[in-house]
Amino acid sequence: MNCEKCGAPISEGDERDSYGRSLCEDCYMDSLSPTRTCDPWAVHSAKSLKETSGGLILTPTQSKILSVLSDTGGVEPNDLAQRLGLSSIELEREIASLRHMEKVRGELRDGRKFIRLW
Repeated sequence: MNCEKCGAPISEGDERDSYGRSLCEDCYMDSLSPTRTCDPWAVHSAKSLKETSGGLILTPTQSKILSVLSDTGGVEPNDLAQRLGLSSIELEREIASLRHMEKVRGELRDGRKFIRLW
């Protein structure tokens, strides 16, 4: 059996039912808690954490994203995912976190979506 969302193979008995679709565990978790890039409480939490003694700590992937954006001045999401070897879902999660920290933002250029530094 394969996941009806991502196509990954699922062992018998490990499938999860979500609205009549058989999903792998990762896709099931995404369906329960979708990524939200625009979340005022997450932004407030990130700002509050920034002011603590430990501050905000970026993951290695987030640091790489910021480095690519700094070098390029902004890139399309698909290009960024390919450069970093991430799936679109993985990139979406990382961008959402960086957006909440007000490190990156979206921008339209000639009708195309770009990710750039804040």
